[in-house]
Amino acid sequence: MTDKSNSRFGRRAFLASGAAFLSAPAIAQTANTTEVERDIDEVVVRNISSFRSLDWRPYFSNTRNGAILVDVTSRALHYWSEDQSVYKLYPSSVPLTEDLTRRGRTKVIRKVEGPSWTPTPAMKKRNPEWPPHVPPGPDNPLGTHALYLSWTYYRIHGTHDTRKIGRRSSNGCIGLYNEHIAELFSLTKVGTQVLLI
Repeated sequence: MTDKSNSRFGRRAFLASGAAFLSAPAIAQTANTTEVERDIDEVVVRNISSFRSLDWRPYFSNTRNGAILVDVTSRALHYWSEDQSVYKLYPSSVPLTEDLTRRGRTKVIRKVEGPSWTPTPAMKKRNPEWPPHVPPGPDNPLGTHALYLSWTYYRIHGTHDTRKIGRRSSNGCIGLYNEHIAELFSLTKVGTQVLLI
């Protein structure tokens, strides 16, 4: 065997093993998702989103007080202003599991800049080591701003842990990057319609 044939075999073996390595995540995909859920501490090299602009009309009869649509499947939040001159699309975090996910119509009932956080009774039962209360600041899981919904314990809020965005990572709330929730906070008002699908 010549050196040339050895280098060709080495190159072929390298390319074949590389192709097998790159295709491994595709094998692990399920029928219902194109994302393999991993531990949030793992490094994610790429994040392919399925975001697309939507029209408000299939979801709302009007945009009075503005309208927010949260699509749990695509992990995106859509916002339309009352006069429809402003449309925003934000990546979001969504609940970890279906039993933590609530769908349907609600509305913004309160807006808080610098929210404090208290775990719900169900959260405390699942995680007894969690603190009973977290004041505003960098350790607060609600980030810099929160929109309180008419559903008890449900919020649209920021997060200081940016790894959560685009993932199933919450205990029921919808999370946004802090800069996005600050913008949404300035656009919404008490009474803004919210629909989770």
